[in-house]
Amino acid sequence: MEHPRSRHRCRAPWAEGDPPEAQESEGVGSPVLRVWEARRCAGAVPWPSTLVVTVFVLIGTAFAAKGQDRSPLDATGAALLLVGPALLLLRNRWPVVCVVGVAAATLVYLGAGYAYGPVFVPLAVAVFAAVVSGHRAAAWWALGGFWSGSLLLAHWLYHYLPPSDDGSAPWGREVAFAAWIAAVLAASELVRVRGEALARARAERARAEQRRADEERLRIARELHDVLAHSISVINVQAGVGLALLDSDPEQARTALTTIKAASKEALGDVRQVLDRLRTPGSAPRAPAPGLGRLSELAEQAARAGLHVSVETEGDAVPLPPGTDLAAFRIVQEALTNVVRHSGSRVARVHIVHGEARLVLRIDDDGPATGTDAGGSGNGLAGMRERAAALGGTIDAEQRTDGGFRVVADLPLRSGTTGSNDGEAR
Repeated sequence: MEHPRSRHRCRAPWAEGDPPEAQESEGVGSPVLRVWEARRCAGAVPWPSTLVVTVFVLIGTAFAAKGQDRSPLDATGAALLLVGPALLLLRNRWPVVCVVGVAAATLVYLGAGYAYGPVFVPLAVAVFAAVVSGHRAAAWWALGGFWSGSLLLAHWLYHYLPPSDDGSAPWGREVAFAAWIAAVLAASELVRVRGEALARARAERARAEQRRADEERLRIARELHDVLAHSISVINVQAGVGLALLDSDPEQARTALTTIKAASKEALGDVRQVLDRLRTPGSAPRAPAPGLGRLSELAEQAARAGLHVSVETEGDAVPLPPGTDLAAFRIVQEALTNVVRHSGSRVARVHIVHGEARLVLRIDDDGPATGTDAGGSGNGLAGMRERAAALGGTIDAEQRTDGGFRVVADLPLRSGTTGSNDGEAR
């Protein structure tokens, strides 16, 4: 069974679905590195690399022993020499056991007086595996204990250990050995830090993608709400008119049915446009997004529902960013929908103020509130506030003292909202 801490720490620095160019940019584009990291995280037994290390240690030690005045490599020495590479098979599943065992086996091999050589390579591999998998303390203690033990063997216990004619090791060699240990630790820590940085970057990318997905879902939900709420309100009112006049005034009932047909057709077109963008994200819309230029159409739709809408403008109209234009249209649309649903007034006034840096919308009706449930979702005001907040603006909705209701939207036109505008327009 894999050590739970090792499983928690083992995390590839690239996402499985990342494109190759993204993996290359993170420094993990090499197929060898990707295969190595995947096998390490899966806890697989690394027998191919262990076999290579074993062959290298055996052959290298045999050559190195020819120029040394040490004990000849017998069966016991060969067995001790094989213990370290054999323990490397455990480095993916049990890195702590591996590094401690390799350090102890290497120390026993040196204490037995056998020849120096690449016997230290398995120790370096074990330390690297332990540090990268997150077991830094175990790796440092194992390597520190090994170095302390080797100093004790080379300078104080050599009198009691084979070979009998062995002398104290030169301190220059100990300095070189300490530098080698420091290099192994530094390389291991560097790879560990790099891997953790890449894992954090990947997690941040995942969080950013999740945020973008959530924002896109919210945008689509808000768009569908605004489209359907207005059209269904018109259909609801006209259906009531048609039913009331079906027997007494068939011609007026026919007009109501015609209005229902036109409103439902427009609603279907708007919903189809939103769903097309959902199916093919990033593609250009087939029809332009609505804006304040379509207020006359909105007023006509409201008129078919029995609501007279007057539109007044103040200031010089300037081209609006797409997102601001769409948000302004939807805010007016939702405010008029609320008048149709919840107000006894059949007159609404839309006042638009074009400023140099701001666009102000004011929608008034004279009330009073009917207090009836028109079948809405109750998210109209919340949706308006979300649209305004996405652009850095505000929405004020309040009951007037004379019984009417007023909605005021203040939307900035500064360039800092371009990103939000573009995203809303899409």
